[in-house]
Amino acid sequence: MRRVVVITTGGTIASTANSRGVKTATVPGGDLIARAATPQGVALTVVDVVSVNSYAMTFADMDQINSAVHDALADPTTCGVVVTHGTDTLEETAMVVDLFHQDPRPVVFTGAQRSADDPDGDGPGNLQDAISVAASASPRGLGVLVCFGGVIHAARGTRKVHNSALQAFFDVDNGPIGLIVDGCVRVHEKITRPDAHLTWPVAISGTRVDTVALYPGADRAAIDANIAAGAQGIILQATGYGNANSDITAAVGEHTAAGIPVVLSTRVSAGPVRAVYGGGGGGVDLVEAGAIPSGNLRPSQARILLAALLARGDDHVAISAAFDTRTRRYTDTADDSIVFAGHNPVTSQTSVPVPRHQS
Repeated sequence: MRRVVVITTGGTIASTANSRGVKTATVPGGDLIARAATPQGVALTVVDVVSVNSYAMTFADMDQINSAVHDALADPTTCGVVVTHGTDTLEETAMVVDLFHQDPRPVVFTGAQRSADDPDGDGPGNLQDAISVAASASPRGLGVLVCFGGVIHAARGTRKVHNSALQAFFDVDNGPIGLIVDGCVRVHEKITRPDAHLTWPVAISGTRVDTVALYPGADRAAIDANIAAGAQGIILQATGYGNANSDITAAVGEHTAAGIPVVLSTRVSAGPVRAVYGGGGGGVDLVEAGAIPSGNLRPSQARILLAALLARGDDHVAISAAFDTRTRRYTDTADDSIVFAGHNPVTSQTSVPVPRHQS
């Protein structure tokens, strides 16, 4: 008998509507798994950690979830872990867990776009699929995964791409690594993960990292204000490859010289951050001023990585090296006969189902 630990944290998958139609997390873990068909030969253990809609998730909550995952894997009889989570910030919590996950046993995040009281809810199916993945041998060694709408993604680089479509998550740069077909887990890409992991335990609560959105005409006021308010690091949501203007570049130079790391990400959906343009505050200017490119990580997950590095006391050199190594993903086709039949929901309208409810 394979044992899977299901860690519940609230979210839409556990939400019901009140008399005004307002949805809040109310369903305990035992009721969640009772609604999902358990794969044959799998025993479940439920751990209720928090019960919140994930837009209210804090770093302290993420630390608690991370700790619960490590506790579950400390038991040698556990073959895998499932975390049910709200979709708004699932990509952040999955990133936290992935940074500290060195065990070959899979940790699988899932959730729902439709609430638990929806007559056509997607939560039970997603949970059943995630349990199947966690109990399977094929995802071993692939790190933390996101299982949603019958598709399996690596956590790092995967983010929410639609507010109501059932396939809500996608790794826009790399695509999925597998599928669940009629309950069968089919992994068609194997990921080579970075050799160096962050050593557990490191708590990110108490570490403040702020994200600053850049746009035409943006000045340095937001950067300066966040640092004055106690930010220990800044993520720039820049334009294009990672570009800004001369005022932002001056702020980056001053604050990085004072020991505040500034990581350069982008508002563009796909493609790595690269120092290509110079003059007037382009990416070349920003990097020369001390900004650290985030690779393929978008602001949500770049913020998590920076917070974790700051929490363990890394300096600018170590942070720069970590962003260079921990944002890469190398894959190798494991089964050439399996081809992902879907499309990128960011770029293909045909892949997005007609929305029924807001998430």
